Amino acid sequence: MKKRVIIWFLLAAMLLLLPACSVKRSVSDGSYTIAVTLTGGTGKAKIVTPTALTVENGAMTLTVVWSSDKYDYMLVNGEKLLPEYIDGHSVFRVPVASIDEPLSVTADTTAMSTPHEIDYTITFNAATLAPMS
Repeated sequence: MKKRVIIWFLLAAMLLLLPACSVKRSVSDGSYTIAVTLTGGTGKAKIVTPTALTVENGAMTLTVVWSSDKYDYMLVNGEKLLPEYIDGHSVFRVPVASIDEPLSVTADTTAMSTPHEIDYTITFNAATLAPMS
């Protein structure tokens, strides 16, 4: 009886710890769409969702299209990224290590009286990953 209790206890502990041992999903080379959410800042800024995710030689790049053209750079993992300005939007090609974890970014906006760096988090909805048609 004592062995059964110990076994059940160990199984329960393993099930509780399982989410902490997440396995990063690999995405095959290609072009995809994926839904994302943006949090941080004042809540006024938006990014287009779903957005494009490109995978080339295993490296993922997210196309971040801001709701305005007032973003003049982004900082992602210590790298300064510069935008393209397309149809009134700041557009960035952002390297992504994993779609299973939120991505912390800093974006500089010139929409205020002086430029401001604002911290944001981009969260991926991996269940929405779909090949581009």
